Amino acid sequence: MDILLISIMEHDSWLGVELRHLAALQALAAEGSFGRAAERLGYTQSAVSQQIATLERIVGEKLVERPGGPRPISLTEAGTLLLRHAESIVARLQAAQADLHALRSGEAGTLRVGTFQSAGARLLPEVMRRYVSAWPAVEVVLGEYDDADVELALERGELDVGFVLLPVLDAPLETMELVHDPYVLVVPAGSAFAQAARLPSLKEIGLEPLIGFRSDRSLEPVEAAMRGAGVEPSFAFRTNDNGTVQGLVAAGVGNAVMPRLTVDEADPRVVVRELGDEVPARVIAIARHRDRYHSPAARAFVETTLGLPR
Repeated sequence: MDILLISIMEHDSWLGVELRHLAALQALAAEGSFGRAAERLGYTQSAVSQQIATLERIVGEKLVERPGGPRPISLTEAGTLLLRHAESIVARLQAAQADLHALRSGEAGTLRVGTFQSAGARLLPEVMRRYVSAWPAVEVVLGEYDDADVELALERGELDVGFVLLPVLDAPLETMELVHDPYVLVVPAGSAFAQAARLPSLKEIGLEPLIGFRSDRSLEPVEAAMRGAGVEPSFAFRTNDNGTVQGLVAAGVGNAVMPRLTVDEADPRVVVRELGDEVPARVIAIARHRDRYHSPAARAFVETTLGLPR
């Protein structure tokens, strides 16, 4: 055995850290009291307290501030630092569990696919038509998420593959680009912007009330482009439901700058106008965990998706 490993095993008390200790720290941070943390984990309150005390003894740091009385507990700076590592460790163990399940499943079993609204409405149906025909024994379980939440679910091992927006956030994912989805201006039919021969500038658009998404990822390119044009956009309403955005535009509440795949262009109540390259197109990709085992069924789903007409 490697000498360094022997030394660590003999002298490093951190090898005494167990998953239950980290789970107790997570529950305590989330719930704010030992009692509620115990209910969350299905332990007694004294068991949670003992696990935290053991963890503090092993790492040699005070992790929890215990003010007493009705005031909620809080993590110390050391506790907050350790919590970040604990979350990563638990996520990797969940991913390992998912890997073993996928290995046992082989070409049958369950495939968990994550998507967000527009990818689910515009890209997924054709993928599913082709995939189900080729892999009839695989049960595909679909989940719809906000765009950034697909990345988190993939990292935790809750999904096998998913549609994401590029660039991904800080997640260990392998991504394969599918389509560029340009932003367009959506205005009420009969409005001045709908009838104007000249396309309004971003500054002119930004001076009018806007309907937008709550998600920062969806709004960032739009807001950045308008600020670059010298105007701070004003949003009359925000929602992450594509149909609600378009319905509010049709009702005259405001205009919207939306990715084209989110728009129902057959809706006679609105007019869709091109923006060109003024707002960078969003890029949709198919993604999977970079370090996980990928079953034949999961690999085939990615290949089917990549085979869609561009």
